[in-house]
Parts: sequence; C-alpha cells; structure tokens
Amino acid sequence: MNEISPAQLLDQIRILNKGLQITPADATGPAQRPDFGDLLGKSLNAVNELQQQSNALKTGFENGTGSASLAEVMIAAQKADISFRAVTEVRNKLVQAYQDIMNMPV
Repeated sequence: MNEISPAQLLDQIRILNKGLQITPADATGPAQRPDFGDLLGKSLNAVNELQQQSNALKTGFENGTGSASLAEVMIAAQKADISFRAVTEVRNKLVQAYQDIMNMPV
C-alpha cells in the first residue's frame, strides 16, 4: 500500500483550500468563521468533482472520443487519487479524535 507523506497531504489540502476560500459575500460579519460542516461538504464536493472529471477523461480516452492525451488522463487520475486519500486521512483523524473523546474518563 502506498503511503502519503505529510508534505504531500499538506500540499493537496492547500490546493483544495484555494477553491474553498470565503468571499466577502459569504461572510455576514468580520468575526464569523466558516462552519466546519460547510467546509467539509465543499471539500467532499471538490473531491467528487475531481473523480468525475477523471472518470470522464478515462472513458473518453478508452473510447477514442476524447481529446485528452494519456498524460492528461493519468494526471487527472492521480489528482483524484491524492485528493481522495487526503479526505480519507481527514476522516480517519476525525474518527480517532471522536474515539479519544469518547474514551476519556469523566
């Protein structure tokens, strides 16, 4: 199984975060922070979009109907894979944090 280095994970999170920046129209006040659920939902939607684009490029390449080269198809597949792995790692960390909190003595 391939391991993701922390540097790769941080780079991918930064790339995904660029598309999630809050514009002034989204914020109702200067001190309002984005909702975690909204950020997580946007991240999942971004990963889903990358996977759909990758699948469309693969299908077009396999059928000979797409204009993408093999290199473009492979790059799209790798981007989708890395973003999916990043989301999986975030999910694992959230589950571990939840378990740690639930196992804390009161």
